[in-house]
Amino acid sequence: MNAHDELVPVLKRLRLSGILNTLELRAEQAIDDKLTFVEFLYRLLQDEVERRDANKLTRLIKTAKFEAHKTLEDFDFSFNPDIPREKIIELGTCSFVERQENVLLVGPAGTGKSHVAQALGHRACRAGYKTQYVAAHRLLTDLRAARADRSWDKKITALSSIDLLIIDDLGLRPLADDEPVDLYELIRRRYERGSLIITSNRAIDEWYGMFGDALLASSAMDRLLHHSHIVTLEGDSYRNPPSSRQPKTA
Repeated sequence: MNAHDELVPVLKRLRLSGILNTLELRAEQAIDDKLTFVEFLYRLLQDEVERRDANKLTRLIKTAKFEAHKTLEDFDFSFNPDIPREKIIELGTCSFVERQENVLLVGPAGTGKSHVAQALGHRACRAGYKTQYVAAHRLLTDLRAARADRSWDKKITALSSIDLLIIDDLGLRPLADDEPVDLYELIRRRYERGSLIITSNRAIDEWYGMFGDALLASSAMDRLLHHSHIVTLEGDSYRNPPSSRQPKTA
């Protein structure tokens, strides 16, 4: 048995078998460039670090369950010049996630709220944060179902443990039955423990009415607005631009 064959089980035991992908290449490079043993080992281990980082990012993006691959780089800020580009770029650093702050994206339909929300979520994944995207109606439906099968505590605990939870299109329909309580409980449990991004076509002062109870609304909104960044996106719809901004056909 040669040294390479003896090395394989050792690397597997140490959970470093990914090193085998670049071992031969790095060994040849070490000989050609006359690298010291330490330089050779550093490059070999750096390959493994990069491989693990890439795998982690892939896992985080997969578990985030985004509707589409959206990034800040492909967002057309020039379409609606009034959109606060500097603020959105600042949020892209994800320091708000580190501080357990919220981002509330409000504005008319088609102005890019979902794009920005998912782009910020993508940035959070790249920063190593566990992220999940969910449409508001799906979230509330799942919580209602969890009440029925007695898995509500487990579901709400899981949602509360995520670094960044993105709730898209809140307020498209009135909240019914236990939905106001479920939304309140989610906000309460995540308060100063994890970040929320919420998008809505409704202005912030309209959110209170969704809870159907003044005391519940006040308690929920007080927590939600504390440590929050409110970003208003205004302008034309990307999906249905005015005729003057549509491409001309021959």
